Amino acid sequence: MNFQQDCQTLLDHYVARYRKGDAKGCAAIYAVDAALYSPYGPPVFGRDAIEKVHADWVREGAENKKITVSDAGQSGDLGWCIAHFSEGTTGTGTSLNVLMRQPDGRWEITQCSLNEA
Repeated sequence: MNFQQDCQTLLDHYVARYRKGDAKGCAAIYAVDAALYSPYGPPVFGRDAIEKVHADWVREGAENKKITVSDAGQSGDLGWCIAHFSEGTTGTGTSLNVLMRQPDGRWEITQCSLNEA
């Protein structure tokens, strides 16, 4: 599997959790000290804060939420991806994500910037 596919798999997991209203599952793809920047609210820092934000977001429901990785790259244990998202409540947009490979081989998002289309 290449890195872009790794990113898509990670974000597919996120979407599945989002559709089920699982804020904790959504936050699990982020590093413990991750930062999330969003036009939908103030920046949040840390997985716990990201979970709290997602508790509000997933409550609105998004059974049609989609995320598609359009580009990605990596060097060693660091990587990035650009993904396009869509859903009924917020519309469409793009995210830029910085990822770090964990000691167990998993990738986690350390920085995420959501941008409206």
